[in-house]
Amino acid sequence: MEREAMEFDVVIVGGGPSGLSASIRLKQLNPELSVCVLEKGSEVGAHILSGAVFETRALDELLPDWRDRDAPLNCPAQDDAFLFLTESKAIRLPTPPQMNNHGNYIISLGNVCRWLAGQAEELGVEIYPGFAASEVLYHDDGSVKGVATGDMGIGKDGEPTANYTPGMELHARQTIFAEGCRGSLTKTLFERFDLRKDCDPQTYGIGIKELWEIDPAKHSQGKIVHTVGWPLDSQTYGGSFLYHLEDNQVVVGFVIGLDYQNPHLSPFDEFQRFKTHPAIRSTFEGGRRIAYGARAISEGGLQSIPELTFPGGLLIGDTAGFLNVPKIKGSHTAMKSAMVAAEAVAALLSENSGNQAHAYPRELKKTWLWSELHQVRNIRPSFHKGLWLGIAYSALETYLFRGKMPWTFKIHADHEGLGKAKDFAKIAYPKPDGVISFDKLSSVFISNTNHEENQPAHLKLKDESVAIDVNLALYDAPEQRYCPAGVYEIVDGPALRINAQNCVHCKTCDIKDPTQNITWTVPEGGGGPNYPNM
Repeated sequence: MEREAMEFDVVIVGGGPSGLSASIRLKQLNPELSVCVLEKGSEVGAHILSGAVFETRALDELLPDWRDRDAPLNCPAQDDAFLFLTESKAIRLPTPPQMNNHGNYIISLGNVCRWLAGQAEELGVEIYPGFAASEVLYHDDGSVKGVATGDMGIGKDGEPTANYTPGMELHARQTIFAEGCRGSLTKTLFERFDLRKDCDPQTYGIGIKELWEIDPAKHSQGKIVHTVGWPLDSQTYGGSFLYHLEDNQVVVGFVIGLDYQNPHLSPFDEFQRFKTHPAIRSTFEGGRRIAYGARAISEGGLQSIPELTFPGGLLIGDTAGFLNVPKIKGSHTAMKSAMVAAEAVAALLSENSGNQAHAYPRELKKTWLWSELHQVRNIRPSFHKGLWLGIAYSALETYLFRGKMPWTFKIHADHEGLGKAKDFAKIAYPKPDGVISFDKLSSVFISNTNHEENQPAHLKLKDESVAIDVNLALYDAPEQRYCPAGVYEIVDGPALRINAQNCVHCKTCDIKDPTQNITWTVPEGGGGPNYPNM
């Protein structure tokens, strides 16, 4: 069966904060433009996961009357606390100025995206949830023509089933890629257009998050707590967050830099162990865990931003890497990049002045986004020498140099940092108690993750022998531990079993695999987690 095609002025791949902001800005500038947003989740917000403490700077510019439009920003940030944890104590440290959240809001980013989708649709944007863009389409001259959604109803054997439906082609004058962190189509664009030739490798962290309903006596709406230290050693970058939302809810999460060295480390189990700390456990005793999720975040900062445009399209948001790591915020920068991109695209289409929006990166460098990232560009890389040197350098840069030092630290790819199993001690993680700490499978259950079982695995190995001959032999199969959803397990044979049904789409395997043998691709549209209020 041939694929049908639809024509638009602009197609946007991804219904997160950047993709939706781009669609809104395009229609604000030119209501006559036909704009389409593709979202692989079953609904807008289904795959959105963030802390999230939200800075409204970009939203103020995009929709200045957002308060009158009933935006779901209902919990102003109140107290900030920054703690250093030992195994038994919590020592309060001065809160870094970048982490001062006065004027910000604790939110569910998924709910904010659902609201943004409503604003976009009111302007005439067409949004198609449940359709995963699986292929970039090209014109004969090599420029991007659009994207195609994946075929539905392909069985595990690769053959069409009785429910087979071919994908749809969406052609556009400009295609905007807003896939979020480690976008599968964006990876192919990097290679085809050599977009990373003049930048450092992107680096990442994995963020794991739970939503709890706690005892009202322990709840303090608007309270924000960040920690560093235990249970991580001083050579491993990471830390936690606890944010008190409205309705006696608390979000708790843990972020670990994926440049960690010990192949025996399990980010999921470090998170579960963290919650048992005496200063943390009491918050959750008597409470109830509601939801769970995980995702990777782009941590490379300014020196890892690739070329942003190419013939027929461009990159925005976290797919390009605009997260401000010291702030632990990326939504405001993602939205700002989207607005600048939309302005460049609208001008390009109105003037018929070629097929590449060269004005986008040029204008972006004039904005507060670029200044903000430039000022903090060395803070995350400074932690490559360990926690204490990182804290010392960050203080020096923040208070003395104020981001104006004449050097920029280099960055190396995360998978290159993993050491051999024989060189590191195994980590004895405590068994989950089912009250404060939990196992992976019960966690995946409350992420509402589901994939059509009779479909080809969306997690692909370039060489199946590598999993045993290299990963197991040299690294003790680290994919069993860095995956927060129990997707990978070594079974008798030995052999690697891939439980693709469990995948929460965090893409950590695509990033951290030491041999880069695992490739994450999109499953059938609508598959994956369905996050409520995350």
